[in-house]
Amino acid sequence: MRRTGRVLAISGGVGGAKLALGLARVLPPEALDIVVNTGDDFRHLGLAISPDLDSVLYALAGLADGERGWGRAGETWQFMAALRALGGEDWFALGDLDLATHVERTRRLAAGETLTQATAALAQALGVQVRLLPMSDDPVATVVDTDEGRLAFQHYFVRRRCEPRLTGLHFEGAQHARPAPELLALGQDASLRAVVLCPSNPWLSVDPLLALPGVRAALAACPAPVVAVSPLVAGKAVKGPTAKLMAELGLQVSHRSIAQHYAGLVDVLLVDADEPGLAMPGGPRIVVVPTLMNTLDDRERLAQAVLEAAS
Repeated sequence: MRRTGRVLAISGGVGGAKLALGLARVLPPEALDIVVNTGDDFRHLGLAISPDLDSVLYALAGLADGERGWGRAGETWQFMAALRALGGEDWFALGDLDLATHVERTRRLAAGETLTQATAALAQALGVQVRLLPMSDDPVATVVDTDEGRLAFQHYFVRRRCEPRLTGLHFEGAQHARPAPELLALGQDASLRAVVLCPSNPWLSVDPLLALPGVRAALAACPAPVVAVSPLVAGKAVKGPTAKLMAELGLQVSHRSIAQHYAGLVDVLLVDADEPGLAMPGGPRIVVVPTLMNTLDDRERLAQAVLEAAS
């Protein structure tokens, strides 16, 4: 059984950040790398915004707002109030504390740093010891086909609050983007103890990484166990549009649909409850554990369950 070595976690935003924090609390810093979706990244008010990276960054730094589920705790909103008074675009909320992160990231990128370098600098400044990595230094944009036409992801997700009916997804720029080297090394990295797909939306948060050249094949060939956590709890998404998206794509809102989506990539799937027919021939091994993460202890317990499943 593999008990030592590194763990590489693949994460989206809020849900993924919770498990990422749990893993960071039960593993030594040098034993954990976290690669984060950047398909949600966009430019707004001239600033480089990385929502998923920041959700994980704030969670690891102990700065996340647990009540809202996004952004920083103790946030104030004077900038947004002043912007609104000037008639500026106020549909994407930027808190005063959060704004500093975006300004500093934008400054570093303009000075010639890569997104990986800028992320490492921000993480170090906030006391984060594990390695936090964007999936690519090249831009990839998630674009959504809806019954109202094609929408950039943040316009669908935030501005329109996921109200349009979704009919398709695209990851513009993915075919030309260079993946983080850690992703391409998955197929032959003997130092890995496990790869963990955090309970993020498989279509919106994990598929952008899998769309990068060579990443899907590398994950399928990974010699270490690949463990995923279903983002569904009691047949519903804890937060975000996962259940709505699945229904609109013609999928049953179930762990089975998650297992089928990850077919050929995942060795173990952790779910909150068993379902009839969930264990499929050739499918991932199913482990039933509590997956709802309301408290810090919940995050740590699920992280331990993930590591035990990988063993």
